[in-house]
Amino acid sequence: MDYFAHETAVIDDNCKIYKGTKIWHFSHVMSNCKIGERCNLGQNVVVSPDVVLGNNVKVQNNVSIYTGVVCEDDVFLGPSMVFTNVINPRSAVNRKNEYLKTIVKKGASIGANATIVCGNDIGEYAFIGAGAVVTKEIPAYALVVGNPSKQIGWVSEYGHRLHFDENGLATCKESGDRYELKNGKVEQRRINQ
Repeated sequence: MDYFAHETAVIDDNCKIYKGTKIWHFSHVMSNCKIGERCNLGQNVVVSPDVVLGNNVKVQNNVSIYTGVVCEDDVFLGPSMVFTNVINPRSAVNRKNEYLKTIVKKGASIGANATIVCGNDIGEYAFIGAGAVVTKEIPAYALVVGNPSKQIGWVSEYGHRLHFDENGLATCKESGDRYELKNGKVEQRRINQ
């Protein structure tokens, strides 16, 4: 094994778990999952069948990642945040054939106790505040908070608030990277390479 799994973790058949990943106490990785390199699954994490996690995904304690979820590289899932995978669940109605896909794009962060309603993708480097309830698509670099979530600004790849000037340009103080806001979308123009 090129990964670490605590003795209390349960890993079902046909999972692909890559080098450097750590799976901690009482976590359950179900069948046919793919978990990339250098991921960290905290205590009491459930990864449902067919979930895909990219490289360097950090999953904090008490998170359930349901079938239909794909997290790209460098995603952060905060403590006790939750995904859904059915829009209208009923205990007496089997809707396993109605699971909706949710993609969390590269570098996005989802805060503690946030809820992501299925079928709503999260853009690259977006930042979902603690306790937010996401009910619609989130653009790249967006900062959203509240229930239902509302965009209140933009963030850099480093998670710092971006302040755009009258020309639609902003600079991340930490990296020096430049960002451009055009037609309601943010694009990065990396200058420090």
